Amino acid sequence: MTKISLRKNEERRVKQGHLWIFSNEIEKIDGQTSNGEVVQVYDSKNNFIGCGFYNANSLIAVRIISHKEEVDLEKLFREHLYAAYNFRKAVYPNRNSFRMVFSESDFLPGLIIDKYNDTFVLQVYSAGIEKWIELIVNLLKEEFSAKNIFSKGEEYFRKLEGLPVENKVYLGEMNEEIISDGNIKYKINFSTGQKTGFYFDQCDNREFFGKLCKDKSVLDCFCNSGGFGLHAAVNNAKSVEFVDSSSEAIKNVQENFSLNGFNNKAEFIQSDVFDYLEKCKTQNKKFDIINLDPPAFAKSKKTIATAIKGYEKLNRLAMELLNDGGMLFTSSCSYHLTEEMFLDAINTAALKAGKKIQLFYFNNASLDHPSLPAMEETVYLKFAVFRVSSK
Repeated sequence: MTKISLRKNEERRVKQGHLWIFSNEIEKIDGQTSNGEVVQVYDSKNNFIGCGFYNANSLIAVRIISHKEEVDLEKLFREHLYAAYNFRKAVYPNRNSFRMVFSESDFLPGLIIDKYNDTFVLQVYSAGIEKWIELIVNLLKEEFSAKNIFSKGEEYFRKLEGLPVENKVYLGEMNEEIISDGNIKYKINFSTGQKTGFYFDQCDNREFFGKLCKDKSVLDCFCNSGGFGLHAAVNNAKSVEFVDSSSEAIKNVQENFSLNGFNNKAEFIQSDVFDYLEKCKTQNKKFDIINLDPPAFAKSKKTIATAIKGYEKLNRLAMELLNDGGMLFTSSCSYHLTEEMFLDAINTAALKAGKKIQLFYFNNASLDHPSLPAMEETVYLKFAVFRVSSK
């Protein structure tokens, strides 16, 4: 097995539990290796640190997979898949659909698996997982009774790893599924849906949201498949408006609304969210509760300043449409935007809107998205809830 030696003191972060070794932290490579192969990593004093997947095409040169000197990949994959699955079933005993594997957080670096009943959708973002993907596929078939297995990766992250931009069907077909998050049923169309087809990361936050919506007028912005608004409906909201710029998303929400048999007063609006909020302001239209769940505004550190302005404007517009004492639910899935930056942007928005705000709930992603304390990269979602009142 190829040996990789680190520069002096570069092992500290890894010894604390971080799983990435960057290319500029490597002193030398003894032996020949290829992308995706397992290598042994040593510190500058020749002490063994761990084994990991090597990738010469990525800034993340090694992703640690084990702290043992020898690795049986099939055994390691089986153990981590079962550990991940059993944890999800422990926290969601009544669900058959959830994020089953969350990459580094489940010690399978560069692999995401979303489970939709017997359909398993993969996102592969490491050369090691890509090279040994058949081991994963076979385990899903043999151990987890998978009927459909296919990949739906994001081009941006595949390119960062130097991986080809392609999706594959490994078993069965890319069909449709009807899933439940424990309260709401959703129709998932894998060929048209974003990411793997559904955003599991907000499931717990949607449930919290719904509990506060009884008899309230609710606006669900960037509604996607309608999760927040549907939870408002099942909790007897007085009215729900769903807004998204995608016609496909609005069609999907309407289908999900019917699928659940709701009869609340509801509107389904295809519009740019900023434009719709401005329109409501012009019409002096007000709501008791507004939810904001936009796509990531900051894709990189370079775009943080622009993203902050976007969050400020979005939250200001929403605050201006709330009845006095209304509630603002607001999210950011931009990893590069820190919690402090996010809350500062909302506070600035309140000042510009002439509102007083009280933060009374804050959360990250759902329980099927664990994080590693030593890896801030495993935390990205920020979900904040404010009571908004006039000054």
